[in-house]
Amino acid sequence: MTDEVHETALIIHPVFTNVPTLERGDVAQAMEEACGLAEAINLEITKAMQVNISRISAGHLFGKGTRANIAKAVEELKPDIVMVNFTLSPVQQRNLEKEFNCKIIDRTGLILEIFGARAQTKEGRIQVELAQLEYQKSRLVKSWSHLERQRGKMSFVGGPGESQLELDRRIIAERIASLKKDLIKIRKTRDLGRKAREKVPFPVVALVGYTNAGKSTLFNRLTGANVFAKDLLFATLDPTMRRIELPSGRIVILSDTVGFISDLPTHLIEAFRATLDQTQYADVILHVRDSTQTDYDKHKQDVISIMRDLGIDYESDERIFELVNKIDICSDARRDEVIRKASFDNHLLPVSAQTGEGVEHLLNVIDDFLSKHWSQLHYNIPLSDGKALAWLYQHAEVLETKQGADVTEIIVHIDPANQNRFESLFHYAAN
Repeated sequence: MTDEVHETALIIHPVFTNVPTLERGDVAQAMEEACGLAEAINLEITKAMQVNISRISAGHLFGKGTRANIAKAVEELKPDIVMVNFTLSPVQQRNLEKEFNCKIIDRTGLILEIFGARAQTKEGRIQVELAQLEYQKSRLVKSWSHLERQRGKMSFVGGPGESQLELDRRIIAERIASLKKDLIKIRKTRDLGRKAREKVPFPVVALVGYTNAGKSTLFNRLTGANVFAKDLLFATLDPTMRRIELPSGRIVILSDTVGFISDLPTHLIEAFRATLDQTQYADVILHVRDSTQTDYDKHKQDVISIMRDLGIDYESDERIFELVNKIDICSDARRDEVIRKASFDNHLLPVSAQTGEGVEHLLNVIDDFLSKHWSQLHYNIPLSDGKALAWLYQHAEVLETKQGADVTEIIVHIDPANQNRFESLFHYAAN
């Protein structure tokens, strides 16, 4: 198996100097988030540049002097892509591509790339494609055949010099109308959640949080040390899903969802929520927070709001655990505050994905939570149905079996998720 080749990217973050400092926000955090977005689709960052803009150029966004500096960096670094952490007009994007002789992608295009990679349900994929088509409509670039060849879905990242085939507005409008009809049908038959759960025969633990909260670092720490990362069932399930073993020996699937993103363009909000659909059906939800962020409390409120839109009551849903990450580098005051609150709230956990502090405790908490909800159930399985018996032996704790003339009476200790999966797959009811 050959190593994956990553495209390289030069990140440009514009700072508008005529905007009050408070409205600009934290530039360092904005730069970090832009890099996090690029890394989320495996772009290798060659350099991240902050450029000051006193007046917007209608045709290029950047002034002549700034463009000269960017052109120099492009010439030196030769990136595959220049990512501008701002929403460019179609004219600005085309002009910059001509001037730099390099593929340009703006913030919206990059976010759409991430959504396209992470959408797992049919509804999520449709919402993302709708957003992509709306974005493309004004740009009329890239043929669907090229996109399918590159990633198997609609995509905006590509090398310079690729043919730019203009899409007919009427075809896009017809596709949008068709997708909207499909969306209505899907929402009328809301069995997506059950089908998604049946495909994964283990409890699912979902990570949610902002892009720079450290989700990926935690995901890698939790999955990197276990033997199930390679060469076993579900090891290649999805780039953002891995199976891990808890201290009790129980197997769970860890799912890294798309990161929450600040200042999300309005027309992308529905697509973003759709990519999080599977979170509704997770057995445990880990909300990863960045304890070093100045917008620490605002980010939490944003998460609560989006969870509510997904039908999840953040304050009362016992599946949700709040992980306050980067506890090793946050201020002493915040660390003391989090540790104090965690002492009487077992759903608040201080951790450091970087150093591993609190991770062992986290795994034990997940284990205890799942165990607490297990039930002891009694099934009568016909002797002819060896597949159902084998499933129970693999996914539940078998406490007792008794062979009858035609059936096996089996008593199992099983969690609710697997009980639902078993009864749905094999159509048996517990006695």
